[in-house]
Amino acid sequence: MPTLKNIVTVDWRSGKDKIYFIFKDTDTYSRFDIPDNKVSDGYPWPIKGNWGTLENHMKNLRFGFTTTGITLDRPMDSSDLDILWLFYYERTTPMVCAYNQDTDAVMQTRKVEDTKWKLLLPHFDRIVAGTWWQVSRPSLFRFIMNDGNSLYLDLDEDPNRDRGYIGGKLDDDLPPPVVTPVQSLRTEPITEATWPGLAPYKDRIITAVQNDRTFADSYYYIFLTDNQFLTYNIPKNRLVSGPHAVDSQSWPGLLRN
Repeated sequence: MPTLKNIVTVDWRSGKDKIYFIFKDTDTYSRFDIPDNKVSDGYPWPIKGNWGTLENHMKNLRFGFTTTGITLDRPMDSSDLDILWLFYYERTTPMVCAYNQDTDAVMQTRKVEDTKWKLLLPHFDRIVAGTWWQVSRPSLFRFIMNDGNSLYLDLDEDPNRDRGYIGGKLDDDLPPPVVTPVQSLRTEPITEATWPGLAPYKDRIITAVQNDRTFADSYYYIFLTDNQFLTYNIPKNRLVSGPHAVDSQSWPGLLRN
């Protein structure tokens, strides 16, 4: 049975919800369709030929996650925009790609230092997973690192603030918007107080991905060494269950060669 290692998981929210598993050692990926509760037939597929301009960077992918309604680093109408943010190294430079899930195309690729994510730079090579933590307001993100710590990022960014939106679009008769996000980042050790139930597994985490459930609390699936995973409740901020085995019952089709 294949062992899950050196993988990155990312969520997909446009259309039917999905989870992508990027297997960096084999240059392949699989797509888990959440409504069908299985990996589609025929996977894993080769990355080459299926990820456009990103295919040469997937081996150096660090982590990624999806947001809805979050802007790029410029004014834009983004009320229902699903962006997959992919963080990777280009040689030794941390990069981030904003991938438009609605058009299935790259929107922007920039150095992390030139984007809203620049506060992550001192921790970049230790981050193994990140997700949008849209509980109290849509500016919160949490990241798990491989040293027993986590990051709590607050972008404090309202994409409609001071922008003169009319009917969901920018009003050209108004002056250009000036938006100055107030960003903050703090480091938190993974303890019973910060991540209830997760501390015993903090040294085994290899990747994690959100299931943005429509009619129930969003779950965070945290994958561990030894082909195990945990289910974590995001709004309640607590471990729901696990560890469970990753097998043909829990993740049908995922361990297919």
